[in-house]
Amino acid sequence: MPVLCASKCGRNAVLKRPKTGDALCKECFFWAFELEVHSTIINGKLFNKGDVVAIAASGGKDSTVLAQVLKTLNERYDYGLKLVLLSIDEGITGYRDDSLKTVHENKEEYEMPLKILSYEQLYGWSMDKIVAEVGRKNNCTFCGVFRRQALDRGAILLSVNCIATGHNADDIAETVLMNILRGDVARLQRCVNIITVTEGAIPRCKPLKYTYEKEIVMYAYFKKLNYFSTECVYAPNAYRGHARTFLKDLERLKPSSIIDIIHSGETMCIKENVKMPEKGICTKCGFVSSQRICKACMLLEGLNRGLPKLGIGKTSKATKVLVTLPNSKRIDF
Repeated sequence: MPVLCASKCGRNAVLKRPKTGDALCKECFFWAFELEVHSTIINGKLFNKGDVVAIAASGGKDSTVLAQVLKTLNERYDYGLKLVLLSIDEGITGYRDDSLKTVHENKEEYEMPLKILSYEQLYGWSMDKIVAEVGRKNNCTFCGVFRRQALDRGAILLSVNCIATGHNADDIAETVLMNILRGDVARLQRCVNIITVTEGAIPRCKPLKYTYEKEIVMYAYFKKLNYFSTECVYAPNAYRGHARTFLKDLERLKPSSIIDIIHSGETMCIKENVKMPEKGICTKCGFVSSQRICKACMLLEGLNRGLPKLGIGKTSKATKVLVTLPNSKRIDF
């Protein structure tokens, strides 16, 4: 027997929201989903009228849904934003080259300008080359660090006011768990912020901060959005995968676990006598860093000097090695 939509619109329900358990029709689900993102944007004061906003576009479900929703809300509520797509080509054969085809299709569909920057172009290394040097154990460290800085470089080239990323509630809850397990209080404090400014020169915001991954998939499916769904070929060995598996187990027992973990991260306090990293400028590349030499430069210097694991681990140890090595040159990008 058909179940009626919980919003009492008279239509039959076609889905049950993982987040609330409500049975909704497609139209009411779209409206509820978009309204929640709108509330996140307004309550978090993410944008100002006239802002140029770069959407970090990978071609995956999160960034594709983010582009669709921001375009919709920008027109519906007159945000007055100029939206552009910014993509990073890490140089992963069979993954990123295919996903960028989807990004180009999204560019045409959403009528947004697109800028693509590659690791090869910026650093002289692709992820395929890096993995050949370091193996698959620590490759995600290189990719994450280089990607964050590459987004900053692209944002500066586009003269944007803000970078909007597709981080969803599941992503943030996973990061909270990872930082607790690592004892990383600095990142624990930052990862739950809806706007971060310490990661780089351009502020970043998370309009999907409270949006469940399952609902993003449902939205993309029922909207028939074009997105790339293949997992990165180097991701199965990532540490994040263990946190993700644990979180999914928790979600099956209690769907609110995801939001509960995020709220826990938001309310955690750091002791007054704990020294937190201070934002400064990297002496090599000139980008924001809490160390004299930023992590990206350490990793890149290690690759260029035939010491690929130099930047893995403690920053202080790598800095000492860099200082003592001969012919240390400034890294120009």
